Amino acid sequence: MWEKILNFLIDLATSFGIKLVGAIFVLVVGSKIINVFVKWLRRSHKLDKMDSSLRSFISSFSRIGLYILLVITVAMILGIPTTSFITALASCGVAIGLAMQGFLSNFAGGLMILIFKPFKVGDYIETVEESGTVEDISVVYTVLVTPDNKRVTVPNGSLTNMAITNYSVKDTRRVDLKFTASYDNDVEAVKKVIFDTVSAHPLILKEKEPFVRLNEHSDSALTYSVKVWCNNADYWTVYFDLVEGVKAAFDKNGIEIPYPQIDVHLDK
Repeated sequence: MWEKILNFLIDLATSFGIKLVGAIFVLVVGSKIINVFVKWLRRSHKLDKMDSSLRSFISSFSRIGLYILLVITVAMILGIPTTSFITALASCGVAIGLAMQGFLSNFAGGLMILIFKPFKVGDYIETVEESGTVEDISVVYTVLVTPDNKRVTVPNGSLTNMAITNYSVKDTRRVDLKFTASYDNDVEAVKKVIFDTVSAHPLILKEKEPFVRLNEHSDSALTYSVKVWCNNADYWTVYFDLVEGVKAAFDKNGIEIPYPQIDVHLDK
């Protein structure tokens, strides 16, 4: 009797040991194959025509899906009934889903970004809290690189629930500026100096005439509003050139930029 029990245990251990070794082998090899496949998916030239945001999302989603299939395969090798395993996995999925509502919200946000495309990799965007160039869009997070080269990770769920300003989607952009001049200077003369200065800039789009008008009667000066158009890539060059150029033109033409001042009247 004891001999039969011993033989049964040896057979069971041998059978399960073979399954266990096979499961470990499949798990290790499968993991390496998945990593190689995902790297190939990211770098493949065959997908160059596909939007980079979509490629990033597909690679992240593929990694998760393939690992789920790998776990199911390992369970089948170990002899766990597929139906029971899938049922248990579904039950666990419900429990995990309740515990990971934030993750699911971010995942749904990633799908929304992929479908509606409010921005793509390479765009410069601004949100309520952050701004920067989009470096990567994954299943759960979007990565931004700020102008001072900081890497910011923003949950996709947050991005789909806030206003996003995309500065890269249009080819042209308007530069809005304001300049102040003294009440003693002739308004038309000031407008002409500003108009001539901004019109002479080589990066200004000539088909859209510069807008220069008196905008406000401030406490200490008159405020002039300036609006000009340029290519998106030239925005900051035009912006800083005009700020410096108008100041130089004011100095050259004797136009005063007054300091803030208050007139005080003393009654006896």
